[in-house]
Amino acid sequence: MFARLSRSWSLIKASAGVLAQDEELLVFPLLSAICTLLVVAAFVLPALGLGVLDGVRGGGASLAMYVLGFLFYLVQYFVIFFFNSALVGAALIRLDGGNPTLGDGLRIAGSKWVSILGYAAVAATVGLILRSLQERAGWLGRIAVGFLGVAWTVASFLVVPVLVSRNVGPIDAIKESALLLKKTWGENLIGQGGVGLVFSLIFVAMATLGALAIVGAAMSGSGVVIGLVAALVVIAFLLAALIHAALSGIYSAALYRYAVGQETSTGFDGQLLQRAFAVK
Repeated sequence: MFARLSRSWSLIKASAGVLAQDEELLVFPLLSAICTLLVVAAFVLPALGLGVLDGVRGGGASLAMYVLGFLFYLVQYFVIFFFNSALVGAALIRLDGGNPTLGDGLRIAGSKWVSILGYAAVAATVGLILRSLQERAGWLGRIAVGFLGVAWTVASFLVVPVLVSRNVGPIDAIKESALLLKKTWGENLIGQGGVGLVFSLIFVAMATLGALAIVGAAMSGSGVVIGLVAALVVIAFLLAALIHAALSGIYSAALYRYAVGQETSTGFDGQLLQRAFAVK
């Protein structure tokens, strides 16, 4: 366990080194978060006004609700994958020794928008099916659906780098992502290369410290102090989330380069990636 944490931390530091050279990469997850919130508002508010969600409160699900759900997933996933593609595209330029700009990342994502839309449609279909199965299954079925969701996440881990790097469609990108993980199977990918593993601990520590800080501010009896501390805690969480998203994109780009035989990536130790993506 400690060895895995150590390797994960080393991968985070390597990704952070790349991010330090291109801090503007943080803008991509920020734009993604803002656009995602706008998408939520654009779908939820009209749905509430038109009463489409009344069936959910009544325990039923109308055809209109399923259509709305699919469209919501489609637009939301397109936004997320578009800016993630921009991030990964810029990261690939940096890992190849270049000096990417925001425009480079957006240009790469824009050139792949058709494939990104297709992948978003596939992901939306899978998400809607899994959600429907989860709603109809008992607790044991929900566990099984949860495992299916994890399997889909693992199989599609490298789809975005594949779409960005190659002129392929979404189905071929998903197949190639799964094939790369099958060749160098992913227990080690998850266990040793998990950037999320370390960040989950960081978020727990931040939540604990944030709660203590808010309690301490509340003891002061000053509304201004309480509001200021609460705002700082929220900002810290948002910044950590942006850094997490950026580092995950950089790491997936480096991992893809290694998986396809480009073992040298600027800022990454080849042996470290080999241990994180070791053959099962």
